[in-house]
Amino acid sequence: MVDTGQLEVAEVPEPGDRSRVLVRPSIVGICGTDVKILGGKIPVTFPRILGHEMVGEVVGTPPDSGLVVGDRVLADPAISCQECEMCRVGRTNICLRGGLLGRDQDGVFADLLTLDEAKLVRIPGSVTDDAAGLVQVLGTCVHAIGFLEVKPGRVAAVVGLGVGGQLIAQLLTLAGMRVVGVTRSGWKRRLAEESGVIATAPPDRAGEVLDEITSGAGPEIVVEAVGKEETLSKVISLAATGGQVLVFGTLTGAGEGLPYYQLYHKELTVFNPRAAVIGDYIEAVRLAGSGELRLEPLVTDRFSLDDAKDAFARVGEPDSLKVLMTV
Repeated sequence: MVDTGQLEVAEVPEPGDRSRVLVRPSIVGICGTDVKILGGKIPVTFPRILGHEMVGEVVGTPPDSGLVVGDRVLADPAISCQECEMCRVGRTNICLRGGLLGRDQDGVFADLLTLDEAKLVRIPGSVTDDAAGLVQVLGTCVHAIGFLEVKPGRVAAVVGLGVGGQLIAQLLTLAGMRVVGVTRSGWKRRLAEESGVIATAPPDRAGEVLDEITSGAGPEIVVEAVGKEETLSKVISLAATGGQVLVFGTLTGAGEGLPYYQLYHKELTVFNPRAAVIGDYIEAVRLAGSGELRLEPLVTDRFSLDDAKDAFARVGEPDSLKVLMTV
């Protein structure tokens, strides 16, 4: 990325830090954060190599490494100092001096890169390439639902059924909750139904459907998985009194305001998770290899890295979910 809205495929020097693991990315995924960076909603310095979702092959290791050449690995893209108060208690995802690959440092949309071994997780052969391409975002979903008090048999609603929303709906279903998915898209509702949710609804019928299922009480957990203030306002209104609101979508700007009185009146607990820690990625890899989740159907598009402009243009189109690029 050479400027806001401008992508180029260019030659750059090969990474030379042999104290770290040399990795050749094989599959990289485009995230909503990448799209917001390209669009100027999240500022970066230029030029910047984008990308933080990567599956790759180890092609070089430092002395005494626990990895070997040929290992397939996932990268934890969080940049952390390992010294601040948050890092010392294991919350490396919110390091006080931290950042993100592809935003604060050059990212993974490249032929070769070097990474700290502590940031790499092996991916077994039981995980398909398409499923592997979803493991990084799955890790952030695992991290997010870890904040929730999940009660099997109770009702949860997931508003927004993009990749993150679909994965969170599957994880909550796997945990025993009765999940209702909400989106305008008919085919995304069908995909969620095939993956185990008990019901779906478009936004204008969500309240009606949830009232019927919960006898008017509302869902105990509501997840915002769109990243818009109007959607956050919607989930606050849908939540049961005493309920939990999980803000998974990334909101980058203010709009007309939120129903603040309902936040108070319902005594809602609002969680705003960010990224993930290495343990979340380890659990995501386990889940991906277990067969308990349907990951491959969420991949709708595959491009070459050389066709990055076309790949970015595809993200966000109504009939697209996960867009992967091969390197």
